[in-house]
Amino acid sequence: MSIDNSRVFTKENLDMYLNELSKEYKKIGGRKVPVEIILIGGAAIIENYGFREMTTDIDAIIPSVSIMKEAVNRVGDRFGLPTGWLNADFTKTDSYSARLSQYSVPYKTFNQVLNVRTVYGEYLIAMKLRAGRRYKNDLSDIVGILAKHQAALKPISYEMIDTAVKNLYGGWEKFSEEAVSFICGIMKDNDYISAYTQIQHDEKRAREILLSFQENHCGVLDEKNINSILNKQTKQTSKSEVLAKLKAKEAREQNDTK
Repeated sequence: MSIDNSRVFTKENLDMYLNELSKEYKKIGGRKVPVEIILIGGAAIIENYGFREMTTDIDAIIPSVSIMKEAVNRVGDRFGLPTGWLNADFTKTDSYSARLSQYSVPYKTFNQVLNVRTVYGEYLIAMKLRAGRRYKNDLSDIVGILAKHQAALKPISYEMIDTAVKNLYGGWEKFSEEAVSFICGIMKDNDYISAYTQIQHDEKRAREILLSFQENHCGVLDEKNINSILNKQTKQTSKSEVLAKLKAKEAREQNDTK
């Protein structure tokens, strides 16, 4: 499991990389046959919404043709990007659905050869709920999307999310109880702005806890045990914080009596 944040992509530089990718693809292929990729996750967030300005992951559905792979590598080499800067690793995760292309929407066409689509709105929320990683931006992204649509007077209802979940995954059966409870609670409260700030804080804290654990227990952390470890470490951290506050209070009281 990796929590590396060494590379940052923004809307501006991602569009530039995609433009360069289209040039390389056209150059290598020597033709103008269009190719299509679908951006998901953080990349879809920064391309469609303004509440998050950057991402460290560029996940996409990419055609498995050698020309595209070579074009991706050439752009990466030229700009010093990490290997697999544009990758389809997410297709091996639970949030992937073979139906994503059917429910994606057009974003932009680069040099008449690279058609870029994204996952948007309730379908992006469904994907984020399926992933539900407390140490990433999944939960805050969900709230951010809801807030943006609410502000634009195009609110996303629970019924819309329910339809997206059924279209992509066949239903809620494989979703965690935490994910279902989260979306129901957030939509009931309907205070997305306050919730967004708190959830961002919680996600940052979760990352710090996991990074500390990873430094002290190399090779132990993985996707299968991460939630149980995070729960245990969070409780220990909370207990330590309470004890520290009590000690500080006792010290202040002793100073006051002197």
